[in-house]
Amino acid sequence: MFRRSCRRWMLGFFLVWIFASAMYFYYLNSADSSNSFADNSDNGGGGGFGPASIRRAKAESIDKKDRAKNIDIVITGQQAADSQASSASQEQQVMWTNFDWKAYVAGGAWHAGEDKYAKNKFNQQVSDSVSAIRDVPDTRESQCRSIQYDSTDLPDTSVVITFHNEARSTLVRTVLSVFRMSPYHLVREIILVDDFSTDEDTGKLLTQIAKVRLIRNNRREGLMRSRIRGANAATGHVLTFLDSHCECNKDWLQPLLSRIKSDRKAVVSPIIDVIGMDNFDYIGASANLKGGFAWNLVFKWDNLNSRELAARTRDPTAPIRTPMIAGGLFSIERQLFNELGQYDTKMDVWGAENLEFSLRVWQCHCVLEILPCSRVGHVFRRQHPYSFPGGSGVVFTRNTRRAAEVWLDEYKQFYFQASGGARYIQPGDVSERLELRRRLNCRSFKWYLENVYPDLKPPSAPLTKRGELRQGEKCLDRLTASVGSAPAMYPCHGSGGNQEWLFSDSGQITSSDLCLQAMSATPDARVLFSRCEINNAMQQFQFNPPNTLIRLKASPALCLDTKPIDGASLQNPRLHSCIAEGKFQQWSIKWAPNM
Repeated sequence: MFRRSCRRWMLGFFLVWIFASAMYFYYLNSADSSNSFADNSDNGGGGGFGPASIRRAKAESIDKKDRAKNIDIVITGQQAADSQASSASQEQQVMWTNFDWKAYVAGGAWHAGEDKYAKNKFNQQVSDSVSAIRDVPDTRESQCRSIQYDSTDLPDTSVVITFHNEARSTLVRTVLSVFRMSPYHLVREIILVDDFSTDEDTGKLLTQIAKVRLIRNNRREGLMRSRIRGANAATGHVLTFLDSHCECNKDWLQPLLSRIKSDRKAVVSPIIDVIGMDNFDYIGASANLKGGFAWNLVFKWDNLNSRELAARTRDPTAPIRTPMIAGGLFSIERQLFNELGQYDTKMDVWGAENLEFSLRVWQCHCVLEILPCSRVGHVFRRQHPYSFPGGSGVVFTRNTRRAAEVWLDEYKQFYFQASGGARYIQPGDVSERLELRRRLNCRSFKWYLENVYPDLKPPSAPLTKRGELRQGEKCLDRLTASVGSAPAMYPCHGSGGNQEWLFSDSGQITSSDLCLQAMSATPDARVLFSRCEINNAMQQFQFNPPNTLIRLKASPALCLDTKPIDGASLQNPRLHSCIAEGKFQQWSIKWAPNM
């Protein structure tokens, strides 16, 4: 009897246990389906290496308000779950290896019959045909390839990529190259900042990739303010800024992070290789260059001097001190970026932010370097694919003048001489940036010239006057002003800039740091731009304004003449025998106001 009761009791307990277990798993699955972030550790979400085959986690979008007015920010991706869980709008995230980049590119691909250069100013047809995970040549020097970095001992980085109407093929190639060429745990996140692109899906679809987050502006803000928003959302120890049409090369990240780990005040840039805008071939760039500028404050590449070349011969892997960086690609400790004042938020769209940032880094007790063992390819274009409010020249000049007013001290006079149009563009209020300079106890520009950029010399000849060279309603216009090019006559616009010339006491006529030079002292000789040489007789003219002939000093019987040549589309100056009443030799000079 007792045994029979015991068996019944055990059977009842067993049935109750089965029922309770079934209910437990039912509610567990229901809870898991409403919050898929219950376990995201095996896809790299915790900062470690994830296996190739992973569980898929769902991410939600969180709408936030940026501190700046009228800017809606949407941060999407795995990090969003840390601040708020939501089941209203969830998207699956995958490892970058599982992202369907072909379908993504197809959604915004070039179509037959369209102008393949129209949208991006590079050949989108070719770009779309190039694999997003292609192998590029390892362009590092052999000594770099033998260096071993302990990636477990390096700080992580947030990679910030801003874009506006970028081609999907170049953007996804940039994103995937970061993951492909970096130790996964060192990439804390990739923050895409969509500067109000027409197609919202260009950035949004990429948030399906684990560690990719998105910020979208609700109006055009430009590079500087967009990068600041990305930096403010970042959580990595180091900020790495990339343009949206790059390809990272092998082991590009470790040298940058290693240098910052050894010196937190080092701001470092990779060598920027060239990706052809027409064929998208990847070409290694020279490691014997540094960034610089002329007195017009426009960026240019300078050859290393003999002392620097000797140092590179001794150690080709050593950092290269650079007066200026190109601006699109660099790494900086996140805290240092904030301490140094981020960017000048009153600069617009694009241009001169790299000048202002470079001067600030050096003058405020930090160092700027190019690291030869880090290589990143970049698509260089001949023109911008987007518009500038008021025109690109006005925006660039205003940005540049803001930098000059804050950082150049008394040397800004040489900037105004080399870029006369700047005096007509108001820079706006720079008091906040001047206060930043005072608070950081930054050095003078004189110190910068003596210790960082001694190759930049003040003009050897006094440039005492500036003005327009006029013939009636037409002015001599420098156009693109490169060595060997010719100026031409165009209707006067009265805004200086490309129609403003500098007149030295020695008789040189200059623009953009180049001098007008007669190619010979003979009739019909062309007058072209050449590098200024103080004792070059072919660059010395004599004139007695306001109304005068302009004579070549070496041969006073020859005058500057703009008579059109049969069949020529432009009125370019040449030398001709002087004719007192010749209408193409009569010049007046409208002097510019003094600063």
